[in-house]
Amino acid sequence: MTDTDKEAEKPAMSGVKIYFRLLRYVRPYIGYFSLSILGYLIFASTQPMLGYILKYFVDGLTNPEAVLFPNVSWLADLRLVQAVPLLIVLIAFWQGVGSFLGNFFLAKTSLGLVHDLRVQLFNNLLTLPNSYFDHHNSGHLISRITYNVTMVTGAATEAIKVVVREGMTVVFLFGMLLWMNWKLTLVMVAILPVIALMVGSASKKFRKQSKKIQVAMGDVTHVASEAIQGHRVVRSFGGEAYEQERFLDASEQNTKRQLKMVKTTSVYTPSLQLVIYSAMSVLLFLVLWLRGDASPGDLVAYITLAGLLPKPIRQLSEVSSTIQRGVAGAESIFEQLDEAQEVDTGTQQLQQVQGRLEVRNLGFVYPQTDKRVLDNISFVAEPGQMVALVGRSGSGKSTLANLIPRFYDHSEGEILIDGVEIRQLPLQSLRRHIALVTQQVSLFNDTVFNNIAYGDLASKSEDEVRVAAEAAFAAEFIERMPDGYQTLVGENGVLLSGGQRQRLAIARALLKDAPLLILDEATSALDTESERHIQAALEHAVQGRTTLVIAHRLSTIERADLILVMDQGRIVERGSHAQLLAENGYYARLHATQFEELAEEGDE
Repeated sequence: MTDTDKEAEKPAMSGVKIYFRLLRYVRPYIGYFSLSILGYLIFASTQPMLGYILKYFVDGLTNPEAVLFPNVSWLADLRLVQAVPLLIVLIAFWQGVGSFLGNFFLAKTSLGLVHDLRVQLFNNLLTLPNSYFDHHNSGHLISRITYNVTMVTGAATEAIKVVVREGMTVVFLFGMLLWMNWKLTLVMVAILPVIALMVGSASKKFRKQSKKIQVAMGDVTHVASEAIQGHRVVRSFGGEAYEQERFLDASEQNTKRQLKMVKTTSVYTPSLQLVIYSAMSVLLFLVLWLRGDASPGDLVAYITLAGLLPKPIRQLSEVSSTIQRGVAGAESIFEQLDEAQEVDTGTQQLQQVQGRLEVRNLGFVYPQTDKRVLDNISFVAEPGQMVALVGRSGSGKSTLANLIPRFYDHSEGEILIDGVEIRQLPLQSLRRHIALVTQQVSLFNDTVFNNIAYGDLASKSEDEVRVAAEAAFAAEFIERMPDGYQTLVGENGVLLSGGQRQRLAIARALLKDAPLLILDEATSALDTESERHIQAALEHAVQGRTTLVIAHRLSTIERADLILVMDQGRIVERGSHAQLLAENGYYARLHATQFEELAEEGDE
């Protein structure tokens, strides 16, 4: 069994519970919803009226001069030949009013419901912990917001429309049939248990298949998203055939599951129709056999009303698949909405942060793994100091940087800012005092200005943004762009070079002017000339703020107040650049290796 199948086979919540939880989103629109229900009741009431009019039509064929309301004095002159056409027009008008009220106000309700659900789902994504994104790929998350919510639309619009309109039509028709001849009508009632059994059995299949379709659709989105984002790698390494095969497989799986759903519906609908028409045939036989004293008009009206029943009953049975698709979509949505958000129990506010960072006996194991990434890390960075972390890949440097803004919660030890443990601070307050620049720069498909003055920085003035850009040595390339600071950078800054993207990220961090600055391989994407500019900018930027630098190039951290050398999650050496070179240990060997590489590059 594939991962897709396993996900689709997870224990399901009660379908009724999910559907009623979904309908709770209707509360803000209860006025519109009530008007739509009224409209469908009006529509449903016209069905038996139209059927019963045939009684007067048939009776009028034998006696055109008959009067419709003989006991009402002011209508005594209204003969059937006049009344029947007039009543049909009036009933049709009444039906149109009901149809408009039902369709229009239910659309307002359902579109509002889906909008609210989609917005809540997106807002919820922004509050989930990093570990959630580590275990859920972006394709499935995007598919949930787009495709799954669309399925919920069906359950919240067409399903309610059919259930109310066709359901009330069946009720009104049965009521009229019982009033006209209750004995014959009981024959129709006898098939209801059979219909209920068939609907229940099909509903389980529909829901199970719908969940598999959802997951398969997520796979299609995921494969397409990866290929689009990594198109340069795909083309560089000849991965076109591999990606085509991956997408073909994902699309075929989706198609197979869709066809399975269609097959179930195609078998189920005719089977139900056969049961209903079998009951109708028995009814017709009984009508002809037990006609008694009924007039031809009575019999025609009764048979016509009975003949109107199969269509709404069939539509009610078919709506099961729509509801189950919606329930399956809502289930995946509610699973995400029920996920625990980032732990944010801090209550202590720090107004004036000096920037003293202390780490005591810090240990960390990634959630849902047994791998110890950090072990007994301790150091102190005084306000205004620069502390550098060096070591080979996988030594835990970036993990340590991720723990300070609490992208993950540390499992052992303490991290203190100005003597306060970071878990005692509200997340928003903590992160407001930290500026972060990472190796993987995230830019948005917006202007240069909006990418620098992003989020909380949106209120910054144009002059402040320019000063930050100049300090990051980004102004020189920004001002050469066609529209300067109003130039669009493309998706994730695709229209910029790696060095330019990095300098925009540094400008953003400098504009934040936070007392604690974390640079995680921030100069790795820069050429030598840009790096010199950034070094000069950083020397200015670190004045008065505590800086934690993770550096691959040791030349960038020679002036650090404290260098921590990490290996396999532990600090193996600490001291200044000169002290560590004098010790002739791990750092000295690392420095010598890089020096040789730079010398070779210089010779070339």
